[in-house]
Amino acid sequence: MPACAGSRIGQAQCDAFVEPGGAHATYAGWTASDLETAYDLPSSTKGKGQIVAVVDSYDNPDAATDLAQYRSAMGLPAGTLDKYNQDGQMSNYPTGSPNWGVEIDLDVEMASASCPNCTIYLVEANSNKWSDIETAEAQAVKLGATIVSNSYDGSGASESYYDTPGITYVASDAGYGLYDPATFDSVVAVGGTMLEVSGNRRGYKETVWPDTGGGCSSTDETAPPWQHHTACSPYRIGNDVCAVAVGAAEYDTYDEGGWITIDGTSIGSPFIAGIFALAGNSTHQDGGRTFWNPAHHKYLHKLGGGFTDGGGWGSPHGIRAF
Repeated sequence: MPACAGSRIGQAQCDAFVEPGGAHATYAGWTASDLETAYDLPSSTKGKGQIVAVVDSYDNPDAATDLAQYRSAMGLPAGTLDKYNQDGQMSNYPTGSPNWGVEIDLDVEMASASCPNCTIYLVEANSNKWSDIETAEAQAVKLGATIVSNSYDGSGASESYYDTPGITYVASDAGYGLYDPATFDSVVAVGGTMLEVSGNRRGYKETVWPDTGGGCSSTDETAPPWQHHTACSPYRIGNDVCAVAVGAAEYDTYDEGGWITIDGTSIGSPFIAGIFALAGNSTHQDGGRTFWNPAHHKYLHKLGGGFTDGGGWGSPHGIRAF
């Protein structure tokens, strides 16, 4: 079931999906260690001093304690989570939303999974209206983050809030077609995959998740000059890169009562944001351009021959494509 149900016309909805079965006594699904291994990440040695901001709507009052439980269970070091409202205050938080609370926990936990040494900023917008989300987006940058993750989509956003020089913006994309903010050429559009253990050399098999985004820009966003593809000409095509979107373990007490298994490209956006932090190159990026550089394709796990619709050029194979 979608964590955030409702219209995406003129507003945003989060992209997380809760698998049936309710809360588990212990975690079920991909662990932080699983994901670090599957994507060859130097998570234990990189990322110190880096800030990853996640922008979400409404408040999850249990975010800090849920993250602490997740990190403890996953064997991750105690981390730093700084929570702000959309005006940059560490108080006066928005009205709580158990539905968006699932997304909030997922975002801070997946950023921790890829970059446990990072500082995480959670910036909560007053609502899922673009005016509030964009205020939070600007605040994340003002607070000093150079990587901002956005696990939501919809129509009607303003690209100017996702186009600050020296900032890497990352966004999930769900549903066929490419929506705001993933459609903007200044944003890294993240698609989804299905990951499974395999006897191959990598140890994992990875294919495009059928419910991922991809396709042509649904808002007629012109393709950036670095995106060479004829399928959607003259419009942007998605996605740039991808990561697992099925079966991640999440700890959430605000809505679900404990350990749940989660799906959605909402897994990938904060996880990829954390990998940018591991690479330490966030101030020198230009949207998803790095993944369209042919020299970087050898540093991505291929999902098929060449560009795979919905999966971009592949999933992370270490950090060198970042």
